[in-house]
Amino acid sequence: MPGRHVTDHQMRLFMKLRQEHTTEVAAAKASISRATAYRIKKNPDLPSQKQKARGRRRPDPLEHIFDAEVVPLLKAAPGIRAVAIYEEMLRRHPDLSEGIRRTLERRIRSWRAIHGEEQEVIFRQLHEPGRLGLSDFTDMSSLGITIAGQPLDHLLYHFRLAWSGFEHAHVILGGESFVALAEGLQNALWSLGGAPLYHRSDSLSAAFRNLSADAKEDLTHRYEELCAHYRMTPTRNNKGVAHENGAIESAHGHLKDAIRDALLMRGSKDFDDLGAYRAFIDEIVSRHNANHGKRIDAERPHLQELPDRRTSDFEEVVVNVSRTGGFTLRKVFYTVPSRLIGHRLRVRLFDDRLEVFVGGTQLMTLPRGRGHADGRHDQVVNYRHVIHSLRKKPMALLNLVYRDKLFPRQEYRRTFDVLMERLPDRQACKITVELLALAHDRGCERELAEQLAEILDAGDLPDIAALRTLFGPDPARLPTVSVQLACLNGYEALIGTAYTGEVA
Repeated sequence: MPGRHVTDHQMRLFMKLRQEHTTEVAAAKASISRATAYRIKKNPDLPSQKQKARGRRRPDPLEHIFDAEVVPLLKAAPGIRAVAIYEEMLRRHPDLSEGIRRTLERRIRSWRAIHGEEQEVIFRQLHEPGRLGLSDFTDMSSLGITIAGQPLDHLLYHFRLAWSGFEHAHVILGGESFVALAEGLQNALWSLGGAPLYHRSDSLSAAFRNLSADAKEDLTHRYEELCAHYRMTPTRNNKGVAHENGAIESAHGHLKDAIRDALLMRGSKDFDDLGAYRAFIDEIVSRHNANHGKRIDAERPHLQELPDRRTSDFEEVVVNVSRTGGFTLRKVFYTVPSRLIGHRLRVRLFDDRLEVFVGGTQLMTLPRGRGHADGRHDQVVNYRHVIHSLRKKPMALLNLVYRDKLFPRQEYRRTFDVLMERLPDRQACKITVELLALAHDRGCERELAEQLAEILDAGDLPDIAALRTLFGPDPARLPTVSVQLACLNGYEALIGTAYTGEVA
């Protein structure tokens, strides 16, 4: 075999076989090469009888530095990389050739195999059906997903059963949090139709970041209550030890590779809306589960039954609506109808939305915003909430804090920019506000935006009067229709007639 010396036994076997077979056949039967066989025929001495092999064919370039300098470095800093030692030796000894790198790396690897520190051992585990489910988050920024042309900064919540490989994925718009975990985990369990005995997470390390001690204790208590609702025992891997979550960590890479391949086959990374992207992810995960269908079906009988209902997968916060027509929550300002100014609202905070309540009555659902990474606040604004007040004060639009978020579509913002360039500030603000009011009153936000795009492309400015005529009559000018109700005595006469006819 290549790289191994011929033994006396092989040589004797070859010499015996060559008496009945050709040299090539005898060499193959003795597990030696044909070249070695012909060399043995020329010199029949056994390997043990031959002179020992000569030493090195060239001087050892590390002879004077390895034991004297390299070994002390390895002992002082066991984790140091071989390339760092290589660069240090070149700095200390400029006469050394750069070609010693591979020799030095092999020598260091051999030294560590004999004298190095003990390494951590990974113990493979035997999984039982219905016993363990795992949750984790994975960053999806490397895939470059866009929604309507805008980059989507998001994570993917990933759940997996260790035995059967059942998977569930859920798009998370914010960071790792209890809300994201609770929503994703419950979606996974109800999709699966059962709950495992144990649930393992990665200690919610990102969710705990920047929290006070009381907030951390509250988060831990809520997580334990979530698991108790489904009769699962919560477990966590040690902080920073990813391989303890290996049953799902490795699956992250496979899932992201499958998504990447599907995007390449799709030919585009852009989606019309978030719902389309979520449906795309669901389809990929469904294909995986279909491939493991038999094993998943075999594990389902071992799962615990689900409770009668889901538990809360949101945070509830009480906010006050200020005179600015909204409230601030988690560094985001949200507008609400002005009739709520001065009221206290209960807000259920989900990963992608806010549900707003007055008492026990749900008023509306708002999209959830996120504060900027640099600490700046963000705004979630609905122009319908403030347009009636803005019509009374159109110049407030000029320096409005959330002006850019007020425009429902890019065409309205573009119109405002063009008006500001070509008209006085007061007139530009007034026309822009009237356009927003027209979109609100006539319910023609999209149609008006398309019309504005055509007007601007033609180099013209919008004519409010013409647009009002185009998008229907003014509601204030509609005629009043009076409906005169019939007298109820007439119905009694009809009932009496029908009754008389039935008797007859």
